Formats: sequence, structure tokens, C-alpha cells
Amino acid sequence: MFMQRRIEESFSRQGFLTLLGARLLSVTPGEVTLGVTLRPEFSQQHGAGHAGISFTLGDVAAGYAALTQIEPGMEVMTSEMKIHLLRPAIGDELIAKGSVIKSGRRLIVTRADVFARRGAEEVLIATLLGTMVPVAADL
Repeated sequence: MFMQRRIEESFSRQGFLTLLGARLLSVTPGEVTLGVTLRPEFSQQHGAGHAGISFTLGDVAAGYAALTQIEPGMEVMTSEMKIHLLRPAIGDELIAKGSVIKSGRRLIVTRADVFARRGAEEVLIATLLGTMVPVAADL
């Protein structure tokens, strides 16, 4: 329960996520899932969701997955994040599923898969791989 509350409290302080209308869908040890409705203002010139939305959602899901693995009083920051854009983001919403690949004292290797959902169908549109660094919560 502490882990869920910790992630929820941190999530609620992220102004950019509030602006996007991002939602915290699930939190389990080493895994976090987020969602955002694809709105017209999130599109790029071809009408698909902009890659920046996919990147943001994947980065945040991976970061919160890492946060579930570290001690209280610590936070994480992204040190490096790579994205593979696999398909256009066409759908009603994006779902990002972040997970921890390996958790260490100094580095946490993460991944996130981003899906475009249209009705009941989910299509993988991007995969991210990154490194999170534990930092003191009182930056």
C-alpha cells in the first residue's frame, strides 16, 4: 500500500502529466502502467499522435517502475532513454507499460512498451529502453 501511495503522490505533483491528462492505471513492484487519451492537439502533421507524447508516457512509466524498487527518501531521474518508434500512434488512447529490467544501487535499467488502443485492440507502437539514477528526494 505504501508503494501505491508513494507513486500516486509523486504522480499528482507532475504538472506536465496533469496538462496531458495522463492517468495512473496500475502499480505493482517493478511495473507501472499509465494512460493518456489521444486528443487532436497531440497529433503531428499526418494526424497520428506525436512521438513526444509516446516518449513522455514511456519515460514516466519506466521511471515510476524504477521508483517502486528503491528505498523511501529517494527518487529517480532519467539518465538516458532511447525510443524505437515502431508504428504510428493511431487510436483513442496510449497505454505505457513500464518495467524494471535490472535494479542496482546506482543504476536501474528500465523498459517501457507503448501501445495505441482503439476499442479493445492494443497495437505496440514504441519501445523505450533507459537508465534511471536514484537521487535524494530533497533536490
